[in-house]
Amino acid sequence: MFKYREYQWKIIDEAAEICAKYKFVYLAMQVRTGKTLTSLGLANSLQSKNVLFVTKKKAIPSIQDDYFTLNPAFEICIINYESLHKVSDLDYDMIILDEAHTLGAYPKPSKRAKQVKELIKKYKKSYVCLMSGTPTPESYSQMFHQVYGIPNNPFKDYVNFYKFAKDYVNIKQRKINALWVNDYSRGLKTILDKVQPMTISFTQQEAGFVNKINEEVLQVKMKPSTYYTANQLKKYRVVEGKEEVILGDTPAKMMQKLHQIFSGTCKFESGNFKVFDLSKAEFIKSYFADKKIAIFYKFKAEYEAMKEVFGDKLCNNLKDFVISERHIALQIVSGREGISLKQADALVYYNIDFSATSYWQSRDRMTTKDRKQSKVYWIFSEGGIEKDIYKAVVKKKDYTVTHFKRDLLIL
Repeated sequence: MFKYREYQWKIIDEAAEICAKYKFVYLAMQVRTGKTLTSLGLANSLQSKNVLFVTKKKAIPSIQDDYFTLNPAFEICIINYESLHKVSDLDYDMIILDEAHTLGAYPKPSKRAKQVKELIKKYKKSYVCLMSGTPTPESYSQMFHQVYGIPNNPFKDYVNFYKFAKDYVNIKQRKINALWVNDYSRGLKTILDKVQPMTISFTQQEAGFVNKINEEVLQVKMKPSTYYTANQLKKYRVVEGKEEVILGDTPAKMMQKLHQIFSGTCKFESGNFKVFDLSKAEFIKSYFADKKIAIFYKFKAEYEAMKEVFGDKLCNNLKDFVISERHIALQIVSGREGISLKQADALVYYNIDFSATSYWQSRDRMTTKDRKQSKVYWIFSEGGIEKDIYKAVVKKKDYTVTHFKRDLLIL
């Protein structure tokens, strides 16, 4: 029979009290501390009958496992954010919003945030539980649209983000393509202060985790043709083949194309893509021959490159990875949250994302309470762009076109 850890019981009791007062709670619990089971325990504590659990698609199987492990009295509907329009018409008395920070786009709300707002409006008597290990990963301003659909949220008197920003954001202006626009990223800490009464924060250290993440950068020499293509693009801003064209006529396009080329793939102007250098995939297969690994990649074509090298020994399904000796490959953005890769001997990055959020969240996928250390490997091409991206994201800064234009001078 499943037993909660002592800290989970305390969080459930505290969360129930917060829900009784505000009708919602924000569980800001770091990864691997048991957010899912804690939220399900909260639903049980509140004597819920029907629970709607909204999450990312890849996380659904593990949440189903947790539900069956707990075997609570309530019924549950587990659905991904992209399928919110398919929600069955039951009388849900609790809505759990996993990875709630994905609702935090600003200054305008995302489609996802709007759908969640309508959902909460429809089930206006329901409790709402938001969950994230990183509630505001890039800016405190991300909090507004996470909670704006909740009737009793602390910013309910503001009709939109722009009104809210006048009081809670240090608004600056920045120039984009010769136009000056408002920059709302400098949200004030008072935003978190207002949400603090409804928030329960809990860290891995408080849970007793002692896992140390050791990172190592490994460099791979790519084919001469790869460097030739990259140099031609930098020199002429375009590379024309017999049937396809690689265009880098703006800094943003140049950054994207070089990022792809240095890892051996490219998406052309036509929308087609090609794998032309398997050096990274072959290196990974050889270097980690005696290990079971989880691989993160950025571009879809990179998965095709790995499938060509690994064949049937590679999967992209978490269940297959858990029950077999196959390696798993996941796109960074879709795999960075809500899943555990504890069965892996190491995490291997075929490429690196521009986002600091991706860096900090994805590298923690192997962490468990019992694991003392995790090994993370970054596979960079010699002379490529990846090392410069890495320097930015480890400092919790996204790698932007501004960074790229500076680095291009020495590439």
